[in-house]
Amino acid sequence: MSRIVSVWLPRWPIKRFLMAQAISPAGKPIDPERPFVLAIPATGGLRIAAMNETAEDAGIVAGDPVADARAKADSLQVRAADSTADDAALHRLALWATRYTPTASPWIEENGADGFFLDIEGAAHLFGGEENLLADLAGRLDRFGLPARLAIADTTGMAWALSHFDAAAQSILPAGREAAALSAMPIEALRLSGETRALLRRLGFKSVGALLDKPRAPFAARFSDELLRRLDQALGRREEPLIPVTAPPVYHSLNYLLEPIVNQQAILARACRLMQHLTHVLVRDAVGARALRLSLYGVDGAVETIDIGLTSPTRSVPHIARLIDLRLETLAAMHDGGFGFEAIGLAVTRVESMPERQTELNIDRHPEVQAQRTSKDDDSNGILRGPRSARAPQDDDSEKGAALIDAMRQQLGPDRVRQFEIVPRHIPECAETLTEINGETPQYPRLARSDPPLSGEDRWSIEEKPRPLLLLPQAEPTEVTALIPEGPPRRFRWHGVTYDITGAQGPERIADEWWRAPYPSRAGAPTRDYYLVEDGEGHRFWLYREGLYGRETATPRWFVHGLFA
Repeated sequence: MSRIVSVWLPRWPIKRFLMAQAISPAGKPIDPERPFVLAIPATGGLRIAAMNETAEDAGIVAGDPVADARAKADSLQVRAADSTADDAALHRLALWATRYTPTASPWIEENGADGFFLDIEGAAHLFGGEENLLADLAGRLDRFGLPARLAIADTTGMAWALSHFDAAAQSILPAGREAAALSAMPIEALRLSGETRALLRRLGFKSVGALLDKPRAPFAARFSDELLRRLDQALGRREEPLIPVTAPPVYHSLNYLLEPIVNQQAILARACRLMQHLTHVLVRDAVGARALRLSLYGVDGAVETIDIGLTSPTRSVPHIARLIDLRLETLAAMHDGGFGFEAIGLAVTRVESMPERQTELNIDRHPEVQAQRTSKDDDSNGILRGPRSARAPQDDDSEKGAALIDAMRQQLGPDRVRQFEIVPRHIPECAETLTEINGETPQYPRLARSDPPLSGEDRWSIEEKPRPLLLLPQAEPTEVTALIPEGPPRRFRWHGVTYDITGAQGPERIADEWWRAPYPSRAGAPTRDYYLVEDGEGHRFWLYREGLYGRETATPRWFVHGLFA
């Protein structure tokens, strides 16, 4: 069973506006001691959306026209409401509240859009119990200038009702007491729409208790699903899932600091310690981290988050530390540490299976090897015949490539590192495409040993078709000399340099893809004959002759399409 904290911030739009004014003054400043309202456009003119206590004491009510409000309060201060800025600030505040639990959910419009929920199941003991957690949360919000009403219950609806209608500013409801606590509250505690509340009051229902013992069928026939749904959600009969402000982590570790820290090395050391803690559970569950999130909770309520995507699953603390260090350097260049960070959290947001594998052959532990080590042969002069230990055969090209890509993504940005993806096409310029590395592990082809120099037709046979290391964006025309029109090139001139060819391999004939709709830029593209050629200095080029001599063209054209290492 979940335990939900409801955090209600009365007059949130007003408080948010005054805090923003204190940080970045713009225009004529607002005097918080005088009547102040926020207005929104509506039919018939501007209407009141929110007000401070002074304006409320003057008799101003939400929904009143601004003209009527000016008649009730002299020198009324009016500013335009900004719901977008209110929602963004509430989102940031809910993100800060993840220092208490990974699941924090800002309220949407139907809940008032002036608070957030926390699911503290399994987290309250870290603060010494629910009472201490509420006290700590309330104290920190009050220091931010945001007095709040807090409540804890088993259901989201019940916690919301307590935070709004309980007499105490902080209340905790034991499990199973929902019906008794809800019965004494007005029908507004069910988070109903204005039309539903008005109809219930016309029918004589003023409290929730008047609804609990009545048959459900008449309510279902007279009202929409909203009434019974809200009632069942508050009593725990129907689920009301929260929408977290961030994706819930698979594993999470949080460190509360006795003193705030700003130094990058201190932050990195704490992050490494958190990763070491997480490594134990990753090993236990035979998984590796594919995505992590480092959260730095500032003393001033700001939260800095660093998302790290990994190309392949890992449990390596040094590798994670290097990536975090690279991101911290970027973060330090963009932001000021301010008053420092008072808590650091590291969450594994995505995992992938990572079964154990053997990395060494410990043959020295075998009984026969131990016996061989203890018995010395006279002819061997006491030298052990056999390796003391050996590395297991392992191809680590993928691991090294993944580590390189991870480092580049942290330094350059995740959207600036791309990989070539093979496309099932035989036309060279269409056979691969650049794609973003979106979390899938790229494949790294095994490098073959270098082929011998091309010195004639006796060395033309290769098991796989050669492809250049560098394919030019556009094939470039070249002047070629050949003994016969359809023969291999003997000399060519490219970029003002003449190359004498000492060896050639080919041709590899590539025809147009007749089964596809022809591209407008190469409609009716002629056949190509590709040659891999080498000059006297060992430079290798990929040339092709365009057009079959005597059938597609009378004068074939030659192009340089790629360069080999």
